[in-house]
Amino acid sequence: MCQKAKTMTDRELLELAAKAIGMAGYWVDGFGFRVSCDSPYFWTPLTDDGDALRLAVKLGIGVIHHQGWGQVCHPSIESRMDFQYEPDPCAATRRAIVRVAAEIGMGQK
Repeated sequence: MCQKAKTMTDRELLELAAKAIGMAGYWVDGFGFRVSCDSPYFWTPLTDDGDALRLAVKLGIGVIHHQGWGQVCHPSIESRMDFQYEPDPCAATRRAIVRVAAEIGMGQK
């Protein structure tokens, strides 16, 4: 599960995750995914806990934590992605959420 997302760049992951939630924007090298021309806001779910949580909630992504491991799942993918916490459990959780969101975005037309 999420094998394609495993080999993507951060840019590709964010663009597909944004597509999954219908977020318009564009990539700015060195900064990330900018929400719009009029906004100073950059969407950074790979580094921002709030952005990652909002992404998970919007897509209905489930997150489970247990003894150094986590699991992220979504019914449309019909599978789950397991991940290890180390060295940073929050960073690992954010990346797993974005990877599942990117898989969802890949499946959209």
